[in-house]
Amino acid sequence: MREFASGQIKKGVRSIGFGGDGATWGNYALVWKDHDSALVDAGDTGYANGNDFHFSAAGATSPLLWHDLTIYVVALKQDSNDIHFFTDTPGWGSARTWATGQGSNQAFFTKMAMPLGNGFSAGLLLSHEVSQFYAQSESDPTKTAHYQTAWRPSGGYGVVWQDPESSWLVGFRGLLNRDQERRTDASGTAEGIAQSSEYRIGTSFAPWEGALVDVGRTRLHRQNVLSQINTTYEAPNLGFEQNFNANRMAVRFGLDESSPGAGFTAKYEAFKLDVAYIHNLARERVGDLFGTNSQSLILTLTYDYSMQH
Repeated sequence: MREFASGQIKKGVRSIGFGGDGATWGNYALVWKDHDSALVDAGDTGYANGNDFHFSAAGATSPLLWHDLTIYVVALKQDSNDIHFFTDTPGWGSARTWATGQGSNQAFFTKMAMPLGNGFSAGLLLSHEVSQFYAQSESDPTKTAHYQTAWRPSGGYGVVWQDPESSWLVGFRGLLNRDQERRTDASGTAEGIAQSSEYRIGTSFAPWEGALVDVGRTRLHRQNVLSQINTTYEAPNLGFEQNFNANRMAVRFGLDESSPGAGFTAKYEAFKLDVAYIHNLARERVGDLFGTNSQSLILTLTYDYSMQH
């Protein structure tokens, strides 16, 4: 579920429509550039079979502090409708079966970033996130399963370098997630660690005025004791953006791993709206567990309160 909500919030809506490369313009190290702002986020991922995940979030970024240090906090809540999916669990027997379930996710993130000089910036992410999911067998309603996670220390870091003319930007971002996962079904209660490490590297350059080309790569490693998963996955990130009207409007498109997307930005005085559309969001990460065809729409409305000073 987190791939449809918190995984996107960490990158930012601009980066999602721009090929999802959180190593460049969605890097934690650039949070200080968004100082003195507040925002609301909303998103929805709907599958052709009717399965739907939706989230909302709200956050704020501090003014420039010591040595231009900036702190950003955001809270997120995600829910689903009655999800129809094909799964198995030890308490239901050895064969996979159709089930119906509902899930939710709550998270709180803090990002801190500052410029270091000579074009370098560095940032840090701290996260607190928990999830719940309840499932019931469609062939035998007496068979149920409940999944939930307990928080374990998780977070990320990032560093970027941008040349003085702002025509090149190079970045690296790491994200380390760790949860204590619990499953309760007819076989009893089982617990185990679920963890992942995700690394992104990318570069962005300006081929002409107002344009940006973004190229990157993502490496994801996952381990889960309960489901006995141990996988490593690598994929590219590609994007293009064109700004217009003195950077008050922009359009973009790209490829986030295997998911094509597009987006736009519109600014009016102190307000900025970012919108991104993604086809088959996180397909390589969630597979066809919830369906084979999905459409996602994610937006952020930002208010720059420094313009009122």
